[in-house]
Amino acid sequence: MSVPVLEAWRVSKHFGAEKAVDQVSLTVEPGTAVCILGPSGAGKSTFIRCLNFLERPDDGYVFIDGDPLGYERVGDTFNEVSGRKLSRQRQRVGMVFQQFNLFEHMSALENIIEAPCGVLGTPRKDAIEKGMSLLTRVGLANKADSYPRELSGGQQQRVAIARALAMEPHLLLCDEPTSALDPEMVHEVLAVLSNLVSEGMTMIAVTHEVGFAREVAHRFVFMERGVVIEEGPSSDLSTERVKEERTRSFLAKVL
Repeated sequence: MSVPVLEAWRVSKHFGAEKAVDQVSLTVEPGTAVCILGPSGAGKSTFIRCLNFLERPDDGYVFIDGDPLGYERVGDTFNEVSGRKLSRQRQRVGMVFQQFNLFEHMSALENIIEAPCGVLGTPRKDAIEKGMSLLTRVGLANKADSYPRELSGGQQQRVAIARALAMEPHLLLCDEPTSALDPEMVHEVLAVLSNLVSEGMTMIAVTHEVGFAREVAHRFVFMERGVVIEEGPSSDLSTERVKEERTRSFLAKVL
């Protein structure tokens, strides 16, 4: 049997007395996509940020390809790793944010090649060749020299996706990747993500786009108040097929 790309085991994150994430577990097999749904404040974004230690979990463990993230296993003991080693571990996990987070003083291509050159030591010529390939992949080959201010929101997010892919991640995390977009730009970003899933990219996406979750993802997770209320195959994402009343009432409002 293959090793899961991700295993989150009883992950918790507290902010003071608030339990933003409360003992959430999740396993994601290679080549599968999982969408995390739920109302605002459910802990979805906090949980996904725990999966690459942008938020360090207060309890629980995250394993990438069977290796603990943020720790080094010695026998039955887990020892925290240095910041430098954590950065190396994180290279297996790509992240796409709500707000794009592109460098405004860099062109689209420069944004994409910055990390491969600076972190991986990829020769600039090779990074440029790969960067252009990625821009073609997301439909923006003609925007290589454009700066973020010259791009629409949808185009900026597609550059951000290409930037994440430039590090050749084993897992792509997407934190509400369309929430900052005008409605007419949502489709172009979802189309890119859909293509990635069809090509075998392992993905976890926090999203309010139930149609995308149902048509593209393999599984869904519904969260509320920091806990998982229900999970199952995405084909069950309808008011008639989900099992929990809370999931049903949520879907009735958004479908």
